[in-house]
Amino acid sequence: MKPSSTSSTPGIDFGLYLRSAAYFAGMVASTLVICPAMLLCFAFPFPTRYGLAQLWVRFNLWTLKTICKLDYRVSGRENIPDSNGVILCKHQSAWETIALQAIFPPVAFILKKELLNIPFWGWAMRTQDPIAIDRSARSAALKQVLRDGAARLAAGRWVVIFPEGTRVAPGQRGKYNGSGATLAHRAGCPVVPVAHNAGEFWRRKAFLKHPGTIQVRIGAPIDAKNLPAAEVSRMAEEWIEQQMQEISGPAP
Repeated sequence: MKPSSTSSTPGIDFGLYLRSAAYFAGMVASTLVICPAMLLCFAFPFPTRYGLAQLWVRFNLWTLKTICKLDYRVSGRENIPDSNGVILCKHQSAWETIALQAIFPPVAFILKKELLNIPFWGWAMRTQDPIAIDRSARSAALKQVLRDGAARLAAGRWVVIFPEGTRVAPGQRGKYNGSGATLAHRAGCPVVPVAHNAGEFWRRKAFLKHPGTIQVRIGAPIDAKNLPAAEVSRMAEEWIEQQMQEISGPAP
């Protein structure tokens, strides 16, 4: 389903603005409630901290569906292996940073370290053991991804990497980096590619949340243990971009 809009005034959908504002208010309120609880539980075991984060995730996905009429449909859940691995995901929106936590078992995100300084949200994110890198120091960042990523995988977590490095607008394609494939190859775990069209409904840094159904496709796991990292990266990129051609439509 593609984004839709209705309005009594041509070019302006006041209902869309009101629904988006209501969602934003709910997101702020849930952040102010859940995040302090997560900080208070900083010394607790990881499952407790992750469980609190799941309350925030589920609430925000529910309000998106209920208030903004923005839902999602996942195909390929059967491709998620029993053992954990590396998720290589298209990055278009803030939506997937929320939804991946509901679709997959416990995950660890690789993100830029500046995000952890955001009041409340960033502070709470620290309790989730992300891999926070300095993107200006590429060599050190790669070493950190390989070192800390291996530790997260050994602890049973999935590691989420956005191989294009930053959010890319619908219809565009960024340069894929091979850090995720290299991590998976060295750790001997599978790579699971994920494609979605969330950017058509919730654009980068956008206030409006357009109604519709986001398509999420999970690909078959790639055997990174027995394939060269470069080949794994190529296969994941080709699969993701092929899926994007199939599910992408005109953005609002």
